[in-house]
Amino acid sequence: MSALDGLAREVRATLMPGFSGHSAPEWVLRALRDGLLSVCVYGGNVRDRAQLSALGGELRAAAPGALVAIDEEGGEVTRLHYLEGAPYPGAAILGRIGDLSYTEEIGRHVGGDILASGFNLTLAPDADVNSNPSNPVIGTRSFGEDPATVAQHVAAWVRGLRGTGARACPKHFPGHGDTAQDSHLALPVVDAEPAVVEARDLPPFAAAVAAGAEAIMTSHILLPRLDPEAPATFSRPILQGLLRERLGFEGAIVSDALDMRGASGGIGMPESAVRALVAGCDLLCLGTDTTFEQLREIEEHVLAAVREGRLAEARVLEAAERVRSLAGSGSRETSAEQSPVEPSAEEVARIVASFDGVAAARDWLRAHPASTVLRVDAEANMAVGFAPWGPFAAAAHPLPHQRAAARAFSERVSARVDASSPMPWPLRSDAWNGLIVIGRELHRHEFARDGVDALREAGIPVLLVETGWPEAPEADRRRYADVACYGSSALAGAALLELLRQSEPGEAGDAREPGDTPDGGAA
Repeated sequence: MSALDGLAREVRATLMPGFSGHSAPEWVLRALRDGLLSVCVYGGNVRDRAQLSALGGELRAAAPGALVAIDEEGGEVTRLHYLEGAPYPGAAILGRIGDLSYTEEIGRHVGGDILASGFNLTLAPDADVNSNPSNPVIGTRSFGEDPATVAQHVAAWVRGLRGTGARACPKHFPGHGDTAQDSHLALPVVDAEPAVVEARDLPPFAAAVAAGAEAIMTSHILLPRLDPEAPATFSRPILQGLLRERLGFEGAIVSDALDMRGASGGIGMPESAVRALVAGCDLLCLGTDTTFEQLREIEEHVLAAVREGRLAEARVLEAAERVRSLAGSGSRETSAEQSPVEPSAEEVARIVASFDGVAAARDWLRAHPASTVLRVDAEANMAVGFAPWGPFAAAAHPLPHQRAAARAFSERVSARVDASSPMPWPLRSDAWNGLIVIGRELHRHEFARDGVDALREAGIPVLLVETGWPEAPEADRRRYADVACYGSSALAGAALLELLRQSEPGEAGDAREPGDTPDGGAA
């Protein structure tokens, strides 16, 4: 007989902890042998790829039938490639390219990638419609701002991933795309009418359900027109009324991480676990750095809620059964595919063609050969973390056909600035032939806006390269993005290296890369 039996074992089955360290703590391995059905790995657990694969194998060996999850979106949010940047385009670029077969192929590669490392569930794709260009946490994680486009690509990505035997968990229901706050740090409020949510935010989730997604992740956002009392993770009208009844979803509802302030701020994780179960969540993502003491505290609080009549025992049993069903779906084997297919020059050129502003950028680069590069580091959101980004990631680990371009680019990076460091150079127009400023979401950070404004007011020729989601244009122009890449994965960075290569000595001719369209739009 195990140390944990009866209802306590059922409660444990609904919990998905993270943990600290590069190997599985003994308490995690014991818990996996004693009722725990899932565990999740995050960026802080990654030292290198070999270690990550060993960790995945260690967790699977402890409980071969368990869910070993990872937060791998194949773009800015990456865990498998947390040290070098993702070798995939990222969702927003896929949406701009508009080739559903390519999106499905990327989903298939991500599925093979996670299985090869010992994982079987990814908390992806992002199914949010990024309707707010100043969204601090979604942005390029989304396939776009058009509901139909996002829905089509979510379905394609899910089909590709599921074809490998891996499990998908689209997020963040019923939609995190119109928020102006990060739910890691606060509880965002979206005051949208039900009809707006229905038309704008639900189509990608409906498409995910139709494509066979086995799990859906909730969002910690308050939608007062749908439920004025509770955020989505704790809302029966949203989880039961919309997701179960309106969309017909029968799989596992997974909470977003309960250590986020949008969930546990003011009430604590144990109480947030109870409220999530009551609302209809089946698998509770506890977040990073869980300890055994926290796990036990949550378990005891849930059991107490059952004894007090606040949480029905039948609801716990139902949730645990859905988690078992999720764990039993898909593949229990690792994949023979050990790494992503090396991107070709044609694939890189296709991504270049998806950037906005390519034609004007080429004109600028021809007029300002050998320009200096300034790197602007704005603090990334907690979902992205500290993964290398953009052309700096691509230059550190160049594709075989880009080694020379990567060396040349690295030599041109003269400085980097962030919120704590001032602009390092004299603001004189005669001091610079040209300055290429590369950043992420420049328009959202005051220090970056002020720096760009100062450069332009000084008459310095500047090319602003935005690798995140750019600000909305005014009169068809953007002040803080001459080139909008819509992605900062390592592969997106490789595409940017290809574009900037034109300004190197000997590369300033009128050369067009294969797949480029005349206006720089999507192919």
